[in-house]
Amino acid sequence: MTELTVGIDIGGTNTKYGIVDRNGHVYFQGNIPTTKFEEFQDYFDGMTIALREGVKQLPGNSKIVGIGIGAANGNYYTGNIERATNLKWKGVLPLAKMFTDEFNVTCILTNDANAAAVGEMIYGNAKNMKDFVVITLGTGLGSGFVCGGILLNGHHGIAGEVGHTSVNPAGRYCNCGKRGCLETYVSATGIKRTVYKLLADHLEPSELRGISFDLLNTKMITEAALRGDIVAKEAYEYTGRILGMKLAETAVHTDPEAIFLFGGLAQAGDLIFKPTIKHMEANLMPLFRGKIKVLPSAMQNQAAPILGASSLVWDFLDKRKTVLA
Repeated sequence: MTELTVGIDIGGTNTKYGIVDRNGHVYFQGNIPTTKFEEFQDYFDGMTIALREGVKQLPGNSKIVGIGIGAANGNYYTGNIERATNLKWKGVLPLAKMFTDEFNVTCILTNDANAAAVGEMIYGNAKNMKDFVVITLGTGLGSGFVCGGILLNGHHGIAGEVGHTSVNPAGRYCNCGKRGCLETYVSATGIKRTVYKLLADHLEPSELRGISFDLLNTKMITEAALRGDIVAKEAYEYTGRILGMKLAETAVHTDPEAIFLFGGLAQAGDLIFKPTIKHMEANLMPLFRGKIKVLPSAMQNQAAPILGASSLVWDFLDKRKTVLA
């Protein structure tokens, strides 16, 4: 009997889902537009239909042993999505219980960055690590902390919101209601905001001038920087400086062996890694200098969000076996 898990990554625009074995082999995957459904029950019904279609395509000796879900504002303890700012459905959404009732299997839900951290531990470059941090650099900035081989959830199930620590209390407006949060500077959206500020400050020519905010993306900024565009290069230097300074602060809380960068912005390579490492080392407490690695995630592929979510189930089952033993 082949044991498989379902991984679901709920984004503000699209939901990715797949069926995965313990070795990270994806047997089936697909996606549906999150924004298509006006009512949450309709979304759940659509996901149920999609997953049942996937199960039909599995080998006859397969068994689904659990469902893992990564979603913004996902609470590990309650299994609820709680007041997510990037979803159209407001309030508290009891998604884990709904899937458990529908499929009669364990369902583990947490925020998407925590799912990425467990995925790195199960499938990625943190397989032999007990203490590390994963920073997800997407539309916003998420973070997941693993301490002593255990994902840090906190008292309320929402630990690790580094993206909403302060860079400047009077700085950029954030969707969370605060100002100056880290993710308003270090994220796909944050670097776009930086580019527009730099375009106003610089007089030099830049190929990014004339591109609307809605059309601008990190790939354009990266490619321009690699071609020597002064504004694009400075945008990465500025972003890396802020990220490095905040990682230096983050390091003193959990003393990690490594910090992994995951997501679209991390794919800029040295453009983001070099200034981040330089400014982290410059701002670290001397006791920590030269001891904390900043590394790319091994999960940089289209199936990564699915693998991260599915890994929540393997991690849960492994820890339950340890307790029972």
